[in-house]
Amino acid sequence: MVTVHLLRHGEVFNPDGVLYGRLPGFRLSDLGERQAVAAADWLAQRDVRYLVSSPLERAQQTATPLAAATGLEVAIDERLIEADNHLQGRPVAGGKGLFKDAANWKYFRNPIRPSWGEPYAEIAERVVAAARAARDAAAAAGGDAVCVSHQLPIVCARRSVEGLHLFHDPRKRQCGLASVTSLTFDGDTVVRVEYGEPAAALPRGAGAGA
Repeated sequence: MVTVHLLRHGEVFNPDGVLYGRLPGFRLSDLGERQAVAAADWLAQRDVRYLVSSPLERAQQTATPLAAATGLEVAIDERLIEADNHLQGRPVAGGKGLFKDAANWKYFRNPIRPSWGEPYAEIAERVVAAARAARDAAAAAGGDAVCVSHQLPIVCARRSVEGLHLFHDPRKRQCGLASVTSLTFDGDTVVRVEYGEPAAALPRGAGAGA
């Protein structure tokens, strides 16, 4: 059996409350960097033999302390990237402005899919495939794998392997900043899902982001 740990990146410096999605230039905040170190300390106690990240800067930054602790290089897998979203680049603090703008209404016609961005099913499919590829690489090296990704991709992957509906209430996601969702594979089947928050004790600051 091989365990693949899905690590969400740390807090992003985003004082304007922008939905940054896949946009470049959004780095971890000072707190986010500390969260990445806390996650690295926690994961370094596991037998991690393979480390792979989303191509986005905040994810690669989150992987850096773990790479230093384990001596592993950080591989990049495009399948771990943040979900595509037609609303990226727009201020979303409070969310009300998005619904008041008539130009956005076409994006809200089908929340189950969802119509404002990449379909949940496609997100789940690519992230689970990335996790299986990481499982294979880790198995060949005789240990566990860590995949650094983003909140919605991790949530979709988890719900998929647990056989849950992919449509869900975002307010009820169990995927905190720098959290670890661990999928244990027995062959091609996920037989156990565990969750931990190594950075939960760190105080939240200004500039939080997804």
